[in-house]
Amino acid sequence: MRADRLVATLLFLQERGRVTVPEVAAELEVSERTARRDLEALAASGIPVYSQRGRGGGWSLVGGARTNLTGLTAEEIRALFLLTGPLSATPELRTTLRKLVRALPPPLREQAQAATRAGVVDTTDWSRNAVTADAAHRSALQAAVIDGIRVRLGYAGARKPAGERTVDPLGLVAKAGVDYLVAGTDKGLRTFRLSRVTSVEPTGEPVVRPPDFDLATEWRALSGAFQDGMSAVTARARVHPDALALLHRLLGGRVRVGGPLPDGWTEVWVEGPAAQALAGRLAGLGSRVEVLEPPEVRQWLARIGAELTGTYARD
Repeated sequence: MRADRLVATLLFLQERGRVTVPEVAAELEVSERTARRDLEALAASGIPVYSQRGRGGGWSLVGGARTNLTGLTAEEIRALFLLTGPLSATPELRTTLRKLVRALPPPLREQAQAATRAGVVDTTDWSRNAVTADAAHRSALQAAVIDGIRVRLGYAGARKPAGERTVDPLGLVAKAGVDYLVAGTDKGLRTFRLSRVTSVEPTGEPVVRPPDFDLATEWRALSGAFQDGMSAVTARARVHPDALALLHRLLGGRVRVGGPLPDGWTEVWVEGPAAQALAGRLAGLGSRVEVLEPPEVRQWLARIGAELTGTYARD
């Protein structure tokens, strides 16, 4: 903590040119005694910092000396602040950005500050549901990954009650706005969706890391297996032109478009994890889509249609 404070004090000196002990204390939210000790420590370490007593006095860098703590180019600075600016609602990131801004040469500060205001992150979806519920445990898992500490993970799986298991955190992955933990378990590598994590408790034991582990490579293998499961069933269908765009919105990349049919409709192939699940997604399009094969998907559509008719026909 003190090392961070000394860096912040030096950057504050660099920005202001001359500062007083009360100003440093207020800026860093410490006591005046701590601020004075930090200034004296900077001077004792060989940094050209000196104090001047009397009216208009204070602490200064000798000869206006400056230190460049970044070494970043203008393009790198812009990219960094564009990335972190919308996320700077956390105290840690606000402190980091403030230190970086002070370390920049004056011509680059205005661009950096403008970049932090160039974007915003909306943490709710279109249904007004929060999409950052996993943030409460993200910091603990990041620390466990970096420090290499095994954790007891509270986790509620899909359609399963919450339970606890001991895992080896190996990395965090963000995919399409959703965060996942890749961890070693007694059954091999597994992924855990952070929004389903209920608790994180470090055990103090070191992580057992597989030899030659590479997070990107392992994630491709794990996500590929999951995507294969999402495409276990393929149906051939004909779709009315008015419904083709809606079908793409419903199923995205799991739709392959063929050529136009003689009746003006379009032939498509759609994929899903199971016949029942695929039929459920297509049922909302009504008669604007007709599944031609396989028969299992057609049978589920007929069953769904019969259930809906039985419920709503009297209306």
